[in-house]
Amino acid sequence: MRMLINTPETVVADALRGMAVAHPELRVDVENRVVVRRDAPVAGRVGIVSGGGSGHEPLHGGFVGPGMLTAACPGAVFTSPVPDQMVRAALAADSGEGVLFIVKNYTGDVLNFDMAAELAEEEGVRLAKVLVDDDVAVTDSLFTAGRRGTGATLFVEKIAGAAAEAGAPLEEVAAIARRVNESSRSFGVALSSVTTPAKGTPNFDLPDGELELGIGIHGEPGRERRPMMTSREIADAAVTAVVEDRPPTGPVLVLVNGMGATPLLELYGFAAEVSRGLAERRVEVARTLVGNYVTSLDMAGCSVTLCQVDEESLRLWDAPVQTAALRWGR
Repeated sequence: MRMLINTPETVVADALRGMAVAHPELRVDVENRVVVRRDAPVAGRVGIVSGGGSGHEPLHGGFVGPGMLTAACPGAVFTSPVPDQMVRAALAADSGEGVLFIVKNYTGDVLNFDMAAELAEEEGVRLAKVLVDDDVAVTDSLFTAGRRGTGATLFVEKIAGAAAEAGAPLEEVAAIARRVNESSRSFGVALSSVTTPAKGTPNFDLPDGELELGIGIHGEPGRERRPMMTSREIADAAVTAVVEDRPPTGPVLVLVNGMGATPLLELYGFAAEVSRGLAERRVEVARTLVGNYVTSLDMAGCSVTLCQVDEESLRLWDAPVQTAALRWGR
């Protein structure tokens, strides 16, 4: 196993210690595994909390900061955080205006966030929850009942975070987050398997010269396995899948996301093919974001997420954000 780690047992704690060193603008509780923006709770503002298994960085801890998440709770690699983490995050984020939980649709995450919501409400926190389920590849998977939550999580966290930063009340922030999720669709492709530190070997077998269409961010099976395709062919398959599932009737945000081991040289080339494919289908692109944002450790591959936007959601997308992984505006 060739990984830049000490031991599998300490990999998340070690990463959090490093995050604390690199980002003093965050409060990083290594022992309790909670990442909070330093000025939280922000008076008069709704708190935004998300989390999930580690291994998808920069999701979620890399998106904590002004204009996005108030707090995040990282679980073990590919494992949901526990309710106690989520309650700590909610308490740290709550200014008295309520807290929104943003939850990717994986069984463990859903169950634990539901339990945390009950516990936090007992502590006096007013809560709302939004489920992200944007992946069009499969209806059910090894980890979910229903569609998986993937790249649209970034759109939901950014746009809801901007609404909260602007002072919107909890009910409005939650409604905006739900609209973003409902307007988003994603499709992923794996060019290699993923290796978790605990296992030390690939999670699944993907022979040389083959790829998996519709893969999940934990290495879950997709729609089908095919011989290796060109960037153009992969882009056409991904764009077709998302556009056919929800044909856009207005401009879209585009996320061209790397799965962790795909270099930007390839991702930018792939983004050009996605742009071509959307133009051929007469889909208007409002903004495009390219990079490794919702990853799967060392998996080579990519995903495409489209989110149809209106004037309000585009304004919130463009609003300033200052996090470890996403920064623009002032």
